[in-house]
Parts: sequence; structure tokens; C-alpha cells
Amino acid sequence: MHRFSERRQPLFVYGTLLFPEILDALLGRVPDAEPASVPGWRVAALPGLAYPVLVPGSGAAPGRLLSGLSESERRIVDVYEDDWYDLRPLVLTDGRTGWAFTATASATVSPGDWDAGAFAAGHLAAYVEGCAALRAELLG
Repeated sequence: MHRFSERRQPLFVYGTLLFPEILDALLGRVPDAEPASVPGWRVAALPGLAYPVLVPGSGAAPGRLLSGLSESERRIVDVYEDDWYDLRPLVLTDGRTGWAFTATASATVSPGDWDAGAFAAGHLAAYVEGCAALRAELLG
């Protein structure tokens, strides 16, 4: 497992964790966040799935940098992101480092980028519900 819970550095998010509603349902609060981007990466759609993955690409992947996550919040993020991703440090456009969940070597991605608006319209409510249930299960 990737074990973000063992890290203390900020987390670069680019997909479902961009939504405050999901963060609140998952963590019980919306952590401090600021706009960030990672050069040399893109937020790719996954065929048939609602969530994206970060893969090498041209340009810079937009996202947010979450800071001040507690150890228990980092553990929850570990479970939420599961083993579908690799965890790695990435250098942001401004030179800082943020940890990010990126595609595993076996990931098959779509040629197009992920559409946050389409996700919000078609999947956000269900994801918020699922995140609240996951939080309740993990915290007992």
C-alpha cells in the first residue's frame, strides 16, 4: 500500500478530492487548500470510470495543494485512494513538492482529459454519500 499516512508533506489533489463536498464527507472538514499545478502531467479520464488518474503528459495538470492533514485524515485518504494508484512526490510549478496519487504502470487511460463538470453533474452526489459512509465505517 502507498501509505500517505506516513507522510507529513502536503497532498496534491486533481480529481474527486477537488470537491469541498467530498472532502467534508470524507474527512469531516475541508482542509486548507490552495491552487497548484504540476508540469509534465495531465489529469486523464479512465474508460468507463467516473474518477481520473494523473499521468505524464504535456502542459501542467491543475489541482489544489492540501495542507495540515492530521494522521487520521491521511489514513482515510489512503483507504479512499486504495491500491489503484502509486504515491509519489511531484515538483509543482512553483517549485514546492507535493505528494500525489498517480497512475500505476498497468493503468489504461483515455486519450482525453477528465471532465470535472461532467463528474459533478453525474456522480458528485453519490460520491459524497459513499465518502460519508466510508468515514463512518473507518471511524466506527
